[in-house]
Amino acid sequence: MITDFSTPLNNTPAKSPERATILSLHVSLGSYQSFQDALIDAAHRGESRTACFANVHMTVEAQRDPAFAQVVNSADWVCSDGLPLTWAMQLLHKRQQDRVTGPDTLNNMIKRAAEEGLPIFFYGSTPDVLAKAVATCRDRYPSILIAGTIAPPFRSLTPNEEEQIVDQINRSGARLVFVALGCPKQERWMARMRGRVQAVMLGIGGGLPILAGVQPRPPIWIQRLGMEWLYRLALEPRRLFKRYAVTNSLYGWYVCQQWITQRYY
Repeated sequence: MITDFSTPLNNTPAKSPERATILSLHVSLGSYQSFQDALIDAAHRGESRTACFANVHMTVEAQRDPAFAQVVNSADWVCSDGLPLTWAMQLLHKRQQDRVTGPDTLNNMIKRAAEEGLPIFFYGSTPDVLAKAVATCRDRYPSILIAGTIAPPFRSLTPNEEEQIVDQINRSGARLVFVALGCPKQERWMARMRGRVQAVMLGIGGGLPILAGVQPRPPIWIQRLGMEWLYRLALEPRRLFKRYAVTNSLYGWYVCQQWITQRYY
């Protein structure tokens, strides 16, 4: 089902006028370039917006947790990060959809921020990764305006601590906030911050370690085959085997169920 989402989400105009449903997620439609331009335009206007990058893991989490699905769907943009989502878009809706990955968007947004004088902010990860990411940005783009970084503690924040973080980000003048807390924590954080942090927030997750150079990205040919998960599994088999074995299997099963339902019921 393709739905018109021009009706405001959370009393805020949606930036993508059209979305298509894959399992429980309403995935934004449009070209990669149109997403970039919309993000930059909102950043110039100082709007409080959120962008999620949906992959297989996020889609299955949303299918199994309706509350989390609602969190993701409330974002201004729900981009199709993983190739399996673009394949599902073709299967279920006969739509060719550009892949919009977190790591690629992170790199391109930093480049455009440097060119257009938009201050950026990094929230999440560790102090070491943040320092390396900042150094990489300044090396690639000497004109980049880095408004600040925060590596929050690995625990729930108190209301006072959260308010201090909101105040710090807003006082910094940041217009693009790259959130690297991992799924589903970063999506929930951005949903809480929407309307409070006066900037465009992007849940880039594992894109920050790649930018910082502490985690390799698969070769292009592996990315084009949609086999990035297999590359990461080869790097961390003990940690990721159960997750990928269960998540990928469930994703395939859920998509088949949706296809059968749409076709025969």
